[in-house]
Order: sequence, then structure tokens, then C-alpha cells
Amino acid sequence: MTYPTETLTHSDIWATTADLTILRHKLLDLFSELAYQEGDFVLASGLRSSYYVNKMQVTLHPQGALAVGRLLFPLLPVDTQAVAGLTMGADPMVTAVSIVSVYENRPIPALIIRKETKGYGTKAYIEGPTLPEGAKVVVLEDVVTTGQSALKAVERLKDVGYTVNQIISLVDRQQGGGELYQSAGLKFETLFSIQEVQERYRQLANS
Repeated sequence: MTYPTETLTHSDIWATTADLTILRHKLLDLFSELAYQEGDFVLASGLRSSYYVNKMQVTLHPQGALAVGRLLFPLLPVDTQAVAGLTMGADPMVTAVSIVSVYENRPIPALIIRKETKGYGTKAYIEGPTLPEGAKVVVLEDVVTTGQSALKAVERLKDVGYTVNQIISLVDRQQGGGELYQSAGLKFETLFSIQEVQERYRQLANS
């Protein structure tokens, strides 16, 4: 995969711009150029799809990771005590947000939730700092389809006594995930709808 030349030669914009609208547009371009693909795919949910969003092409991209952290951090409630997500899709996201939080003078730790319990040592499901009982945690998700992955993360966090009221994603495929979270009493926000990504993908392809 070749990174767009613009993102590598003007990286200062990603770090220094105070306009988050500009940063959001630039992140949308990365998703459209690097992550979005059309074809015949089987998703993690088991559903078949005519397109796929390879989100790691963005969340592990240097400017992409920085933009993810800078754009998600302002969406966190002021009383957030940690961000968490199911491995491994959410791993770079929670890390990026945690790092950005330090520069914003509101340090927020990151938690990584295993899909299966660790088979040695503490045998923990959750990796990261131990928080007080009832700590308020926001779950991050990369791409939401049916919503089951993030809901599993919520359940693991609640099992150890943490409070979870919100899920934030990068891209919503709008295939039932948002409705599932609503039925579970969870607030849901997303940076991009899949329609936004697809529209920008076609604009760039035709330019």
C-alpha cells in the first residue's frame, strides 16, 4: 500500500491545525484512499459484503493515528476515566486517544480487552491500569457493523465493576449496530457514516 504523497510531505498540518473540521476532512480522505475497497468480502460478523474498510491502514498510519486521537478526544465526556476497546481493532485507537489526552492536560489511560482470557499469569480479560470501582469508561470501535464486538467490550468492562454509557466509532456501516447500542441503553457516536466514505471514495476516483 502506498501512502498519499500529500500526507507524507505536509504532516505538520496534522499536528498543528486547530481546525478539527479540516482534520476530519483529511482523515476522511485517508479512509477513502487507503482503507475503503470494493469487491467480495466476508466480514468479522460473518456477513458478506461488496465492500470492506481495512481500518488498520488508517489507524496505524502516522498521520491517521494522530488524527484519530485528536478527533476522538473532544468527544469524551469530561468525567471519562479511561478509554477501552476490543483487541485488536481498537488497540491503536485507545492508544492514540490516551497519548493525545496527555497533551490536552487531561491524561486518560487506555484499556485493551482480550477476546479470550489470557491463559497465564493473571488470566485477565482486560489489560491496562486498574481503575476504581465504578470508573467511567468509554468504549472505542473502529468499524461498526452489527455492533457485537463493542458490546462484548462493554460487557467485559461491566463484569469488573466499571461504568460504560457510551460507544464511539470511526465508521458506522449502518447495519444495525447503532440500534443495538440504543436498545442496550448506550449512547453512540461515529466520526463517519459509510455513505460519507463511499461518496468521497468516488469523488477521488473521478478526480
